[in-house]
Amino acid sequence: MKVKIKKLRQDAIIPKYATPGAACFDLHAIENGYIYPGESMHFSTGLSIEIPECYVMKIYSRSGHGFKSGIRLSNATGILDSDYRGEVRIKLHNDHINYGFKVNSGDRIAQAMIIPVDQVQFEEVEELSETMRGIGGFGSTGS
Repeated sequence: MKVKIKKLRQDAIIPKYATPGAACFDLHAIENGYIYPGESMHFSTGLSIEIPECYVMKIYSRSGHGFKSGIRLSNATGILDSDYRGEVRIKLHNDHINYGFKVNSGDRIAQAMIIPVDQVQFEEVEELSETMRGIGGFGSTGS
């Protein structure tokens, strides 16, 4: 699948997959920043992407950021709909209580994938089918 991408700034980096088996492509910062402990910061990618109709772009934290530095996306998972044409921006949060985190222009700051999505149609009913779990809530199926 080919996806149209527009550089909004000359220094923007076109995403690519780090390895042939990678599920996600990397998104890069185009500015420097420092995220203080317990704080968040927005970063520009300098890119706008034309996500095909019936697809969505999901943005995730980089695994290494979370494991090594306590850095994550501030909204856990970002969702870009196919009708959005604005800049892809990333907001990172520093969960570490003692150490800041430096981001340099060009650093990989998030990872993303573009996947198909179906829009569902809701049908209001009086009853739902029964299951073994039923209305059991969180933790109801064991530990």
